[in-house]
Amino acid sequence: MSGNEFRFFLSCDINLPVTFRVDRLEGTLPSPNSPNSGTDSTTEERKGELYVECALYIDGAPFGLPTKTRLESAGPLYCWNELITLSTKYRDLTAHSQLALTVWDLSCGKDDGLIGGATILLFNNKMQLKTGKQKLRLWLGKQADGSFPTSTPGKVPRQERGELERLEKLANKYERGQIQPVDWLDRLTFKAMEKIKDRESLKNGSSHLYLVVDFCSFEHRVVFQESGANFLLPSPIASSNELVTVWDPEVGKINPSEHKQLKLARSLTRGIIDRDLKPSSNERKSIQRILKYPPTRALSGDERQLLWKFRFSLMSEKRALTKFLRCVEWSDVQEAKQAIELMGKWEMIDVCDALELLSPLFESEEVRAYAVSVLERADDEELQCYLLQLVQALRFERTDKSRLSQFLVQRSLRNIELASFLRWFVAVELHDPAYAKRFYSTYEFLEENMIKLTAGENGEEDGFKMWQSLVRQTELTAQLCSIMRDVRNVRGNTQKKIDKLRQLLSGLLSELTYFDEPIRSPLAPSVLITGIVPSESSIFKSALHPLRLTFRTANGGQSKVIFKKGDDIRQDQLVVQMVSLMDRLLKLENLDLHLTPYKVLATGQDEGMLEFIPSRSLAQILSDHRSIISYLQKFHPDEHGPFGITATCLETFIKSCAGYSVITYILGIGDRHLDNLLLRDDGRLFHVDFGFILGRDPKPFPPPMKLCKEMVEAMGGAESQYYTRFKSYCCEAYNILRKSSNLILNLFHLMAGSNIPDIASDPEKGILKLQEKFRLDLDDEACIHFFQDLINESVSALFPQMVETIHRWAQYWR
Repeated sequence: MSGNEFRFFLSCDINLPVTFRVDRLEGTLPSPNSPNSGTDSTTEERKGELYVECALYIDGAPFGLPTKTRLESAGPLYCWNELITLSTKYRDLTAHSQLALTVWDLSCGKDDGLIGGATILLFNNKMQLKTGKQKLRLWLGKQADGSFPTSTPGKVPRQERGELERLEKLANKYERGQIQPVDWLDRLTFKAMEKIKDRESLKNGSSHLYLVVDFCSFEHRVVFQESGANFLLPSPIASSNELVTVWDPEVGKINPSEHKQLKLARSLTRGIIDRDLKPSSNERKSIQRILKYPPTRALSGDERQLLWKFRFSLMSEKRALTKFLRCVEWSDVQEAKQAIELMGKWEMIDVCDALELLSPLFESEEVRAYAVSVLERADDEELQCYLLQLVQALRFERTDKSRLSQFLVQRSLRNIELASFLRWFVAVELHDPAYAKRFYSTYEFLEENMIKLTAGENGEEDGFKMWQSLVRQTELTAQLCSIMRDVRNVRGNTQKKIDKLRQLLSGLLSELTYFDEPIRSPLAPSVLITGIVPSESSIFKSALHPLRLTFRTANGGQSKVIFKKGDDIRQDQLVVQMVSLMDRLLKLENLDLHLTPYKVLATGQDEGMLEFIPSRSLAQILSDHRSIISYLQKFHPDEHGPFGITATCLETFIKSCAGYSVITYILGIGDRHLDNLLLRDDGRLFHVDFGFILGRDPKPFPPPMKLCKEMVEAMGGAESQYYTRFKSYCCEAYNILRKSSNLILNLFHLMAGSNIPDIASDPEKGILKLQEKFRLDLDDEACIHFFQDLINESVSALFPQMVETIHRWAQYWR
């Protein structure tokens, strides 16, 4: 559509009832004993039982019966948020139709019950139907006047309008989609608007009452036109041969005939017949095909109709429930009611399918509550695997204290590890201005309930001490941030910064050497740490100078962690969580690929902790030992073993290479080079630094699988039996993870609203890329051939080797 086109509907063609929402009352109610006029009448705050009377006037005469909202007595904030549907239809309106709204207080006597009224025209001066939120100033002590012109106009006079009214008008345009959203700028704008609003309210006091109503919006503007008029005259035929673009207003719209047919076909009166319906052979094949669809795929009209028709016969098929719930017309009250009844009788679904019901696609509170009831069956270990996504799912709930929020808190009270991680996951999201209130509500709920816990019979701490132990984790990270600031300010090389770190830990901050009370490790809450060992703490040679700290543990051991400040590690946290989950899925199928899912925890938007795993990068190993085999021979020599190392060590290396090759392919991990591939002494290879995921890669022409030639050489080359074994492990792992594709896709779908860079940029595109990697169109045998071809293509890719050489040169001169 070109910029100068104006698409619109005619009011005479809209055969729908006039609908609007009475939202809330802003301002302080006047004292019942004070006069209704004058600004002093609103100074004394009172609580009342209020309702709004809504009456439609056409050309100054009442049209239809007035409608009233429910009573609202929540004072001082009165929020009805009630949808009002009048008997009058839009096609019956005239240009001078107006809505008269009067606020009454039932707590006062009959004479004093009037608060005030306001009147608003439904069409503006351009004869366009008003849409979106409208803020009406009430005339105190006056009933809304429906005559034309009215004596109680709700529109604030132009001479009295200030900056706030101008901004609210722009905000209304933004909500209607007339102003293009820019996420980062919008957040700053709305924050500034809140400050202006607070400043204006302080300056003006509470001299006025405002009623906020929300008129429904249509796809295009609605222009007033009397029924029967025909102003669409045929355009003259052009003499020249030129193309004329004709706009069809019905393109992309629901076909009324088809919609009516579907409604009749799904009529609830056919419920008795549907109970006995059984699908034919072809219909059964179609249903089975639909049930195999990934959760990201939308269903067509025919597919939805098919599942609805045989809903009763599908109740014993647990996989069918999520697909059936997608077929429901939730706006139809009767249909929604029947769907919820069937859901309660359906075969209990698996936990991975319950996660799908918590996605933004499902708004019904009953459906989301059902999903939580299924999650209650998961044990703590499994729940911890999904906890990060379940916290993100709080964004899609209808209320702050939802069933999901209550469930997460109640389960956390029984497990201190869950409680610790829940607290951190929620605390990090408090920086999101759009959902800060929601996450803070869960944070408070956890705190309130934990403090109430009494000490257990087995010597367990009482709730207050448990909560304090979690709060001390935050205090510890704050002190570490302070240390990093001091260390970064030191001029000189890395060694001088390390000396400063150890000096601080031994001197001014000696309380960190031995804690007054043990603190639960943020990375592993079951481990109690008692202090930092200064002599074994260091700083990495990097632009951000991350700390490498060694903590003493209460059982006499040590815990080594990396603390970063200035880097958002939430994306790393997500990837490592998925590695840990995939490791669990593979082990459940008796395939242990010796992965290293080290622990990562974001403790803020730009800070966090990582578990330190003693290892060396492949770049260092190749620089010092020329090959991976030479390095492994140093730790696991065996004259009779393959390549002079023990068979166990080589097998560990091959398996870990296979595991990470498959996982990095599925997750689309980018920016792989020899500095972020690490090798442990026992032969376990693992990846770190996940700044690019879901197919993003800063390097040109990246290979489909991140497999460098040095890894293949360590297996004896592309013709050896060990390389063949590597490919076999890859194919086996790939097919195992494909079986859990729905679970992995559901978990990423729940992250759609998060602030993780590579997801937030385009969630739908990222999830579809992830889905493509599973090749769900192929069977297991075809997937083996597909994956073997991928490996061969990656090994033969010569260009990435050139990039690796360039990168190594860059690292050398850094």
